[in-house]
Amino acid sequence: MKIISANTNGIRAAAGKGFFDWILKEDLDVICIQETKAHEWQLSDPVFNPENYFRYFSEAQKKGYSGVAIYTKRKPDRVIKTLGFDLADLEGRYIQADFDDLNLSICSLYLPSGSSSELRQVEKIKFMGIYEKILQAQRNSGRSFIICGDWNIVHKEIDIKNFKSNQKSSGCLPEERAWLDKLLNPEKDKKEQWLDGFRVLNQEKDQYTWWSSRRKICWDNNIGWRIDYQMITPDLKNKIKKVEIYKAQRFSDHAPVLIEYELEGF
Repeated sequence: MKIISANTNGIRAAAGKGFFDWILKEDLDVICIQETKAHEWQLSDPVFNPENYFRYFSEAQKKGYSGVAIYTKRKPDRVIKTLGFDLADLEGRYIQADFDDLNLSICSLYLPSGSSSELRQVEKIKFMGIYEKILQAQRNSGRSFIICGDWNIVHKEIDIKNFKSNQKSSGCLPEERAWLDKLLNPEKDKKEQWLDGFRVLNQEKDQYTWWSSRRKICWDNNIGWRIDYQMITPDLKNKIKKVEIYKAQRFSDHAPVLIEYELEGF
């Protein structure tokens, strides 16, 4: 089963750059998209409704803003479009597809950025606090989870080119990285909570998923951040067969994160 997480920075813009052509060429099973910046009624062109895929959207109230989506070859048993609090639900930041016979949930998450203002950083921290409890409940539910998304946080020094100079930048703040560390690195004698699917197989440096579009030099010189993840429950660790950050084509300022799982029945 091939799954990607892709922040498209506008699904319509990405489509114009060949995003859906690539999906069909790769024969992807599940596509988790963040930052669609569109409502479903605006996506009537056939390019947005490829054959053999079901599609589901969680949309922001504000037009042209945020939004997440899941495209899947297999129809889910249910789709959940809310997390239960306004910052997530009114801004279209979460969607979950459940496949009950596999005891599996696949999610698309767009965690807020705090880079635009101090207020948004405060809101981001609030989101993280509420979402942590939801993650704990999901982890304890007995279901397998794959949470694809733009988490807007680097985890470790290896995940950002200029670590020292970004210590006061949203997305690289010590408290943000500590929050991810808490999710991914259990305390002594406690069971693993979540795993960074990409790092299960790839521990290399310079593996980035986002480059600032303000300066072309960032892409040209691989001055990036790794803020896009597939977070998984530990039971899926040995199911991962291949990981890749796809950079051969540019669909947005983010690169898709592709992971291939060995899961029967999908």
